[in-house]
Amino acid sequence: MRPTGHLHLGHYHGVLRNWIDLQYKYECFFFVADWHALTTEYESPHAIAENVKEMLIDWLAVGIEPGVATLFIQSRVPEHAELHLLLSMITPLGWLERIPSYKDQQEKLNKELSTYGFLGYPLLQSADILAYRAGMVPVGEDQVVHVELSRNVARRFNYLYGREKDFEERAKAAIQKLGKKNARLYRELRRLYQEQGETQAVEKGQALLQTQQHLSIGDRERLFGYLEGGGKIILPEPQPLLTRSPKVPGLDGQKMSKSYGNAISLREEPKSVIHKLRTMPTDPARVRRTDPGNPSKCPVWQLHHIYSTGETKIWVEENCHNGTIGCLDCKQPVIDAVLREQEPIREKAQKYLKQPDLIRSIISEGCAAARDVVNETLEEVRRAMGITHR
Repeated sequence: MRPTGHLHLGHYHGVLRNWIDLQYKYECFFFVADWHALTTEYESPHAIAENVKEMLIDWLAVGIEPGVATLFIQSRVPEHAELHLLLSMITPLGWLERIPSYKDQQEKLNKELSTYGFLGYPLLQSADILAYRAGMVPVGEDQVVHVELSRNVARRFNYLYGREKDFEERAKAAIQKLGKKNARLYRELRRLYQEQGETQAVEKGQALLQTQQHLSIGDRERLFGYLEGGGKIILPEPQPLLTRSPKVPGLDGQKMSKSYGNAISLREEPKSVIHKLRTMPTDPARVRRTDPGNPSKCPVWQLHHIYSTGETKIWVEENCHNGTIGCLDCKQPVIDAVLREQEPIREKAQKYLKQPDLIRSIISEGCAAARDVVNETLEEVRRAMGITHR
């Protein structure tokens, strides 16, 4: 996630709640993408350091657990940059120029973005993903195209560098290391896929290999490739994990965004939250308290869908249509729910605001753990590309 400073309710419901859930289901790496911030903010980088700190506090305050997930800062894992450089040697320029956001942001942002960094940032994203041999990448639908680029880059890399001269002999030798029972199962699953096209056989074979912790990384990659009839898989192709991401409306009914000036931050003071929500625009047809209204024309109704129970929504809908409650009455359940949601976040944030060394310690440990993982990938990539003279 790019460091933009204090996060808002849209970030929480659209991204962070998914992360909180995913960290207990998968091995997760969450990082602050400060290099990505420079692709558009290179002329005004002075705010990036403070934004990084505030974002990390928000992550920790909402429940991202450093003992469960790995948290780090992109620029403190320089191996990302090396992998980006190596992948740039094989990535066709047209792949980057066709990324929709390349032209969209050039048109929307009033900035000079005709830079190599901006053109190449999707490939840096691919390096961020492929460095960890990620199986799944949690994204919204608008980010699937970036995961697809990562898949294309991985596929091209494996095609160019995964063809060992003695690949089949090495793969057969690796099968023997599975033990008699597992070797027999692996061969049968491979046969079912290659002769009958049973995709479930591939999934079962991949699951089998994941349990074989005694195999070297090289042998496991060979067996993944041999299973499907290809060569050695050095960089696995990641899959998009489409997550639930409700669109949180801003104070004006548009999507909540800092750039629109319509956001409520996660740690905003209660007095400010109450004022913002009480002054939200409502159905323009309701001039007087007794005028009948239409919830579908009111941005507050969108917040009820996120924060209110079914019973409350029925109460709002009926009484708004009948003109038997005022707009402030309608807003009060939302105000109460937002304040309840924010209270534990503000309280937990105090711990990190008072102990900045604790954040530094968490990030130092996370960066070290991330570098250990990435260096394993880079060793394979360097070897495949002939960069072994060290």
